[in-house]
Amino acid sequence: MRAAPTILHLDMDAFYASVEQASKPSLRGKAVIVGGLGPRGVVATASYEARRFGVHSAMPTAQARRLCPNGAYLIPRFRLYQAVSEVVMGLLRELSPLVEPLSLDEAFVDLEAGGTAFDSKGARETGERLRADIRAVTGLSGSVGLAGSKMLAKVASEEAKPAGLLLIEPGTERELLAPMSVRTLPGVGPVTGEHLRRAGITTVGELAEAGEDELVRMVGRSHGLGLYRMALGLDDRPVVAERDAKSVSVEDTFDVDLHDRVRIRTEVQRLADRCVQRLRGSGHSGRTIVLKVRRYDFSTLTRSETLRGPTDDPAVVREAAARLLEAVDTTGGVRLLGVGVTGLADYTQEDLFAQSLAAEEAAAAEAVAGAAAAEGAAGAAAGAGGVAADGAAESGGPSGAVGPGGPGGAAEGAEAGGPGGEPEAAPERRWAAGSDVLHAVYGPGWVQGSGVGRVTVRFEQPGSPPGRVRTFRVDDPELEPSDPLPLVGRADPRPAA
Repeated sequence: MRAAPTILHLDMDAFYASVEQASKPSLRGKAVIVGGLGPRGVVATASYEARRFGVHSAMPTAQARRLCPNGAYLIPRFRLYQAVSEVVMGLLRELSPLVEPLSLDEAFVDLEAGGTAFDSKGARETGERLRADIRAVTGLSGSVGLAGSKMLAKVASEEAKPAGLLLIEPGTERELLAPMSVRTLPGVGPVTGEHLRRAGITTVGELAEAGEDELVRMVGRSHGLGLYRMALGLDDRPVVAERDAKSVSVEDTFDVDLHDRVRIRTEVQRLADRCVQRLRGSGHSGRTIVLKVRRYDFSTLTRSETLRGPTDDPAVVREAAARLLEAVDTTGGVRLLGVGVTGLADYTQEDLFAQSLAAEEAAAAEAVAGAAAAEGAAGAAAGAGGVAADGAAESGGPSGAVGPGGPGGAAEGAEAGGPGGEPEAAPERRWAAGSDVLHAVYGPGWVQGSGVGRVTVRFEQPGSPPGRVRTFRVDDPELEPSDPLPLVGRADPRPAA
């Protein structure tokens, strides 16, 4: 516990929803809900306007739609959120080398370590300057808490929401915490909170009055000691610049339960590939492959397999995940699948079997190439007449003539097409609500909705006035998916339509 409030906690306000409002001028001041849009989707973030209707994070999207039917429901754009987060984290690292990110929109900063602030006045000035810099660079707001410990700094930023700053002066901690709910303290969830409520403890002040011995008796020694220290405002944890990831995983919840075993295997393979992409992106490899299966009755099964050494080989991860799936009964249907890798390392130890198999395949390929070369030499010695005859026989045309589709063009074209040689229809393009698009005439915009062969687009961009809405065919050749535009900076030169 420090004598000066030089630990800063930044929490961006309704981050995902705020990014969407900043990039879509027509949504500013309106209820915005970001999350999964399917029947089993879950809310990731809701704007403060949506929260007034009772919508909150982790709520099923279907329930949110009932509470706020006129809200804007958008898919997450994680690439954009990550880009904005990197800008914000860069501002924090200008303040101190000790920055501890907790998520894309939240971090602790040790101001003393950066020589930025050593007392209350310097800490407050730094916090206000940070909020102004974030607003100038991203157009977003963040809440700042300043205190002598990490726990109190986080409590302060929560109390400062939205778009505020709260500094807890050393010596005032207990007075500030006393009237707050016990749920304010880290580690006090619904179960512990209810347990304490039944014992007549609902505020932090009552928690402190209960005493250490009583809390140990109620919730166990480890948890009881921790609760008592937090109730007194005591927290000696340092700000840690690098938090090592313990695992990397991806999962998907399906709108309709999967019953087909082949489809389930395909989804597991796809998840394994995505997991490896994320694993490589973090610069890690892993030794233990984990498969997660949630069945139709909400029962969740987890299976794992530990390899001989760390790997980031997608083939190895796919094979391990497939083996794990064989041991899982999917009768009745599957609503969620996930693939993860744990036991992370900064190096890889290639799978020996995969290496030997690759060597065998390479040797076999060389042998085949050598045989083909020898056969070609023998064919050349046989004379030009034999070559012409072989060519005519293979191509189906006189003197080895090749049809319009290339060698064997007619036959291949018939196979590629539908019945009677008709080409198969291209799959209908899908446009998710909230996704970025670019029109050859009207410029950048975002999908407001789609269905019945039509897609509705609002043409606007960050910094522009609310734009017009236009509707197109889903297969309009002038409409293409696009990358997000920066929230602050040079806009597209074409005016919004």
